[in-house]
Amino acid sequence: MTDHIRIATQDRVTTLTFARPEKKNAITQTMYAAMAAAITEYGESGGARAFVITGEGDYFTSGNDLQDFAMGSADDGPPPVADFLAAISTCPKPIIAAVNGPAIGVGLTMLLHCDLVYAAEGATMSAPFVKLGLVPEASSSMLLPAAVGMAVANDVFMTGRALTAMEALDFGLVARVFAADALADEVAQIALHVANSAPTAMKLSKSLIRNQREAVAEHMMAESKLFAQQLASPDFAESVAAMMQKRPAVYK
Repeated sequence: MTDHIRIATQDRVTTLTFARPEKKNAITQTMYAAMAAAITEYGESGGARAFVITGEGDYFTSGNDLQDFAMGSADDGPPPVADFLAAISTCPKPIIAAVNGPAIGVGLTMLLHCDLVYAAEGATMSAPFVKLGLVPEASSSMLLPAAVGMAVANDVFMTGRALTAMEALDFGLVARVFAADALADEVAQIALHVANSAPTAMKLSKSLIRNQREAVAEHMMAESKLFAQQLASPDFAESVAAMMQKRPAVYK
């Protein structure tokens, strides 16, 4: 477990908070493991009927902690990020995202596996994988075009540009946008309503809506292989070096 993931359950709503504001809530392997374990545990128990995922401070999450991520996992088997993506994509209970600030990389792609997504007015969403010499992950290269259309998905993936909260609303990526100081309370009320709804009907409805799980899992696996390949590539090494040295990347 890690202090950088805060877990709290109240009124059968389990809230998972990225709590690393000093690092813009960048996610480490340890944090992924904690999130995966919590979603799996509470998703299978009767103690929680809905999840809320949010961030502490000004960011939802700035994405992967690149230095930690590049080191990989010392353990055998799937890396913690794979466990997290499997958990969030197969959770039988509703997952609600409260996007309180910038959602970068996996911060955006995880939203595609959430059932309800709400954003603060100042939130932004971006997937700068190509800028890092990487490729989309979390089945986002299938799910984002399905959600917002091919043209917008290409604009997001290929240019790395950030969508504003209102653009995300217009494109159907988020359900509603709230004032920043009202987001937490508004989402808490929605989560309470969801948690108090008929649980079997809610579970079956989610299953019917998300009826492409096998295709999503297969696509996610294909992406993961290419993502791992790119992590070992000169493109990724140059991208990280350029970022650390605050200079433009030069690719061969």
